[in-house]
Amino acid sequence: MGDFFAELGRYLGSANNRSQFFGDLLDHVYLSLVPLVLGLVIAVLAGWLGHRFAAVRSVLLVVSNLLYTIPSLALFVVIPGIIGSKILDSVNVIVALTVYTAALLVRPVLDALDAVPPHVVAAATAIGYKPARRFLAVELPLSVPVLAAGVRVASVSNISLVSVGALIGTGGLGVLFTDGFQREYFSPIVVGIVATLLLALIVDLVLVQLRNVLTPWDRVATTAGAK
Repeated sequence: MGDFFAELGRYLGSANNRSQFFGDLLDHVYLSLVPLVLGLVIAVLAGWLGHRFAAVRSVLLVVSNLLYTIPSLALFVVIPGIIGSKILDSVNVIVALTVYTAALLVRPVLDALDAVPPHVVAAATAIGYKPARRFLAVELPLSVPVLAAGVRVASVSNISLVSVGALIGTGGLGVLFTDGFQREYFSPIVVGIVATLLLALIVDLVLVQLRNVLTPWDRVATTAGAK
């Protein structure tokens, strides 16, 4: 055990290794969070259509389930042939994870919109809100508490899946895994695992705080209930 920590100290003590680590970390953040935002936007738009039209809802649920069952590595390899990118372009990972995120979030978006009290929607309609305005100003904000749970799951999923992209030569903390395995050098593997876990934890905490900021009424209701 002492030898391992000594080896880990030597690894982290290298300026080149630290530079590589921070570069891989920034790549990992970019490759995981950009698809999260894009996938959320797509899922919200699709969920709005599915919430309004029963036929669209059924199709969305089937398609989203099918898309999410596609192996990530296969999708990373297939996408260049579809969008015309190079195999090592980071856009392949972004597109693939956007697809996964949207597929994962379609059902939570529908559940979140279903959870909005019907009398609130009726009241907004009665005072003249058109469907699009009612969705943006009333239904979507009220659906945030339920939707946030799905977004938190999607963020962890993306942070995990980005590491798979290292197998085809893209960046991210997965590079530390492949480098460590190829050289039978455990220090970068451990650093990569710990950094991935910490990144997932930090992003999750940020999302919780963002949910709290976006739903001040929820905190008021909780405080009132506690009293």
